[in-house]
Amino acid sequence: MGEPGFVRSLDVVSAVDQVTLEIRRSILSGDLGPGQEFSLRKIAEQLGVSLIPVREALRRLESQGLVVTRRAKSAMVAPLDPQEFRDVYRLRLTIEPELAGRASALLTDDDLERLDELQVAHARAPDGDERHQAHHAFHTAMLRPAATPWDARVLDMLWHASERYVGYAFNGIAADPSEPARRGKAHSDLVAAIRTGESKTASEALARHLIHTETIVLNAIETLESGETRASLRMTPSRVVEKRPSV
Repeated sequence: MGEPGFVRSLDVVSAVDQVTLEIRRSILSGDLGPGQEFSLRKIAEQLGVSLIPVREALRRLESQGLVVTRRAKSAMVAPLDPQEFRDVYRLRLTIEPELAGRASALLTDDDLERLDELQVAHARAPDGDERHQAHHAFHTAMLRPAATPWDARVLDMLWHASERYVGYAFNGIAADPSEPARRGKAHSDLVAAIRTGESKTASEALARHLIHTETIVLNAIETLESGETRASLRMTPSRVVEKRPSV
């Protein structure tokens, strides 16, 4: 009898990666909405896998703040928490503008051309998946020359934590005919600031960009919470108070 292996087979690892990507895609696209419960067994059936890779995928997604697992064979998309989002963006605003300032002097002509291509791809993205991928690639490429491995690790965690909030807010306005032009201008202005090679200009431009995004997201969450409150009030039966005669 051979010695037990110390690593899992590659097909299992591949399945976990694929399940993780698909559940994350469903959350970011809004197919699985904030607070929505779903069955692990149903997910496994739809993806044609066993429960094992689904459980492992959910553990990964829970560590990224995307889902909340339950004791039974079910899970829930993590609700949107405005304070959590503020906390994440406070850290992003601490780290990213400083990196952008340093990166502006390090980006090559080829790097800047790549940023132009990515911002155009982001503006023209036909759906939430491509929009998210292009947006993530744009910000990664912009900061990469100045980012240390630890910067990259921390930013990756912060981006994962904020992407469902950003995805929810921008999915809600994606149908606006003016939205592609707005996205394009926001990121072309950012590239223009980076092209100056001036640290202060680049840093301030990214800070303004992040603050603008934060405002859009918080407004979207407020609208969601207001709608949920109104729905709750409509579902609550009114109590009839009997008027007693005065004595």
